[in-house]
Amino acid sequence: MKVAVGIEYDGSGFNGWQFQSNGVSVQEKVEYALGFVADHPVRVVCAGRTDTGVHALEQVVHFETTVQRSERSWVFGANANLPKSIVVTWAREVDEAFHARFSAQARRYRYVIFNRSVRPTFLACRVTWDHRPLDVERMAQAATCLVGEHDFNAYRASQCQAKSPVRTVQELKVSRKDELVFIDIQANAFLHHMVRNIAGVLMAIGAGERPISWSQSVLQSRERALGGVTAPPSGLYLVDVEYPPEFDLPKNPYTQLVW
Repeated sequence: MKVAVGIEYDGSGFNGWQFQSNGVSVQEKVEYALGFVADHPVRVVCAGRTDTGVHALEQVVHFETTVQRSERSWVFGANANLPKSIVVTWAREVDEAFHARFSAQARRYRYVIFNRSVRPTFLACRVTWDHRPLDVERMAQAATCLVGEHDFNAYRASQCQAKSPVRTVQELKVSRKDELVFIDIQANAFLHHMVRNIAGVLMAIGAGERPISWSQSVLQSRERALGGVTAPPSGLYLVDVEYPPEFDLPKNPYTQLVW
């Protein structure tokens, strides 16, 4: 049978989601824990791979197994074998047609910027610190041109392996709460470093170092070299993955509680 699982993780201690030869990955820990419960090796497929230092409130994976376990057993059995920085929040037996990656209709990320002159302590690995005063209105205005279907070649990493740079951004908002600035973005899919490159451009515009029109100039150039600095990974969270309602997947109730 096929089982889908929801996962939260603090990515600051891992070399990203995917298996790495030079460090510990989230995938490695999750497959070990689920395999322990299944009593056979398990290979999972995820909704979206995250980079080193990137966090998730609602990563979704699926795997196939030949054993029967209750949903509670998958959740609590896996969590008993996971480090404290990773937790399985739900498990559900799904139809054979379900695919964690290809069935997803949209992914939502939140980028969190700690915006004050003094660096953070407790939040150091969970936010991106920018000492420059950021003008949220300028950032929000610059973000509007990125909504819709575009060629995001200038906003993806040079090593991105996606066959097409075209993606549809369904929503892109910038807001502030005291010393925290949030960039919320939802799209049908994302390119490698796409959110972090968008954040880097918007931060430069918010700091007054670039004009508001720069975000559109970068987009139209289709040249990554003109896109500026890739923002750090520590402030990035995968907060939600949307699937068709017929799969009836649970939702982590805490996905909206990143500040």
